[in-house]
Amino acid sequence: MDTLEQRLAEVKLRIAQAAERARRDPAGITLVAVTKVFPAQAIRDAFALGLRDFGENYVQEFAGKLPELAALSGARFHLIGHLQANKSRLAAEMFNCIQTVDSAKLAWRLNETGKPLETMLEVKLSPEQAKAGAAPEELADLIEAVRGCPNLRLLGLMTMPPWSDDPERSRPYFRRLRELALLHGLPHLSMGMSHDVETAIEEGATYVRIGTALFGRRSKP
Repeated sequence: MDTLEQRLAEVKLRIAQAAERARRDPAGITLVAVTKVFPAQAIRDAFALGLRDFGENYVQEFAGKLPELAALSGARFHLIGHLQANKSRLAAEMFNCIQTVDSAKLAWRLNETGKPLETMLEVKLSPEQAKAGAAPEELADLIEAVRGCPNLRLLGLMTMPPWSDDPERSRPYFRRLRELALLHGLPHLSMGMSHDVETAIEEGATYVRIGTALFGRRSKP
């Protein structure tokens, strides 16, 4: 049976090989280990292997894990799931980066907490109703709103394409996100998961969100 250490080595190799094909430096790609629905021990195990960035989807679930993670100096926690405005204060207390800002109202709520936060704007490029995010035509106003919040540091854009076993189906969405980031002068792109990470890197991802390839299949809570 393979171990987390072996799976991490394989993921790092995939990232390095994709970066080489794209003539990119793999050091410019941050691996965010997605630990939703896994216990705090999974985060501690990954931290012991050198991982420092962790992605969680659910504010309440992560609140239950956080007390067990106090000793992980240098760990950075990213919220990569939809955030309701009424949970913005709790999220700001726990996370270093909110990757799913999708409205000026949410940005203002986060700013009002007074905590310095890194942020990314979630962009809805998929027609799927279940997908969240701001529409591309809303980005200019949203960027202006976030940049008007002194406690928020805007890094870039994130998106989730429709699920497909074929990673090539994700490419148009990743390419579109890169075009939007260039249009608005934003340096970072959070895109790509276990099944399409190579495609995302070829299209410019600087943050990749990997769960299944590291920790195995998850069952929903």
